[in-house]
Amino acid sequence: MEACIYAVKPKPGFGLQSRRLLPSTGDLRKQGFAIAGCHLRMTKRNNCLGLSLGLTSMGRVGGSIRSLSGSSAKARSIRAQTFEGDVEDAAPAKIQVKSSGSVLPYVGVACLGAILFGYHLGWIVSTLLAGATVGSFTGGSLADKFGRTKTFMLDAIPLAVGAFLCATAQSIETMIIGRLLAGIGIGISSAIVPLYISEISPTEIRGTLGSVNQLFICIGILAALVAGLPLAGNPLWWRTMFGFAVIPSVLLALGMAFSPESPRWLYQRNNLYLQQGRTSEAEISIKRLFGKERVAEIMSDLDAASQGSSEPEAGWFDLFSSRYWKVVSVGAALFLFQQLAGINAVVYYSTSVFRSAGITSDVACSALVGAANVFGTTVASSLMDKQGRKSLLVTSFAGMAASMLLLSLSFTWKVLAPYSGTLAVLGTVLYVLSFSLGAGPVPALLLPEIFASRIRAKAVALSLGMHWISNFVIGLYFLSVVNKFGISTVYLGFASVCILAVMYIAGNVVETKGRSLEEIERALSPAV
Repeated sequence: MEACIYAVKPKPGFGLQSRRLLPSTGDLRKQGFAIAGCHLRMTKRNNCLGLSLGLTSMGRVGGSIRSLSGSSAKARSIRAQTFEGDVEDAAPAKIQVKSSGSVLPYVGVACLGAILFGYHLGWIVSTLLAGATVGSFTGGSLADKFGRTKTFMLDAIPLAVGAFLCATAQSIETMIIGRLLAGIGIGISSAIVPLYISEISPTEIRGTLGSVNQLFICIGILAALVAGLPLAGNPLWWRTMFGFAVIPSVLLALGMAFSPESPRWLYQRNNLYLQQGRTSEAEISIKRLFGKERVAEIMSDLDAASQGSSEPEAGWFDLFSSRYWKVVSVGAALFLFQQLAGINAVVYYSTSVFRSAGITSDVACSALVGAANVFGTTVASSLMDKQGRKSLLVTSFAGMAASMLLLSLSFTWKVLAPYSGTLAVLGTVLYVLSFSLGAGPVPALLLPEIFASRIRAKAVALSLGMHWISNFVIGLYFLSVVNKFGISTVYLGFASVCILAVMYIAGNVVETKGRSLEEIERALSPAV
């Protein structure tokens, strides 16, 4: 989920992700709680991985949907590789692409949660990460019990209240409570935004729409950067910065009040509790999302996926059963590999690396890293529904491993000393480019696709919980490890992790492009 990366120069003794950006109690009294440090050093380095879809890609999404409205796609036979390595023929993909419905407005509403995700990450502190961990686990249960849209509306409460408390805080305790609530809110958002988008997106463009989540996370981080610029002239501007976050929180709640519920969740509730009205609601949602022409087709797919099953609602312990553990472990592993691959370390050291090559401007450093990211993610978004998720992941981690080796050698090989600065910059740019091709955007997109509908919300929440926990732990101990072993050795360790990731993905991750969620579920988690 680390679709966007951020870096703030830490003080000695603080982990990368847990540094204290808030003032002391004494500072509160003396400075009226003016967070000059809340300039966040963002003007120096707040590199955002994921600003890639832009108007071009949004135009491509719109163009894809317009093309879907006026043409029909040929059904194609799909061969699905299961986790055991068997290859089986899946039913031909039935795609009636003529549609008067459109998911874009509802994807846009959901991405308000992604914007808030990125905006609050602009001021990363340990309290926020702790809240995000709690929120990610809570979001799964709420989404299963109340539905996706109602969970979004509930999520707006801690997001809005947390931002309001931070904006009006008169004590450090109030600020901490506000940041904790905001963390819970972004933790819930991190789980339900990709979940909702995957469940309402047409199969043929699900990968592209899933990439929009990454775009908006980075728009949020960029918004935090821009919002922090006036702090240099007005040290009390931080209150307004936090106050800004209330607006998209309210818009998220209002937008979701008018957005269709996930038809897959409605259908599942109908099977679980024999709520016949849910079937009608599911058909209405399908009509709004895809057009009335596809109602019968999608309902047929849902019937085939359930196979008449009326299993009880999945509990947390069901995730560890023999039936589901293989797919659940893949979700947790992908986020663990993403964090252990060293993305934050590369960004943290990017300024020093670029200075060794004569690039002294922090703005130029951020621009170069950002340009590599924009290019890489643009390529990834265009290939997501063509080359597929698995191939992008393998290519991404392989490129990251090679880049890490280049970075390590540039620091240690004396024969390369005359070129060390240039090679280090090249390694950094290639690493960011490789990350943006797959390791950044794919995990949050892939997970809702491979999890069965019965466990989808909780399994996504568990995987995101792994993300937040590993994010916190790595940030806490990273500098200590660097001080003990040296950055070159640490880079070699990251390269080893990337190589392990390639082998793991090759043997355990299935390709999901061009397959409906129901087809994937039948292949990976057949009904009992």
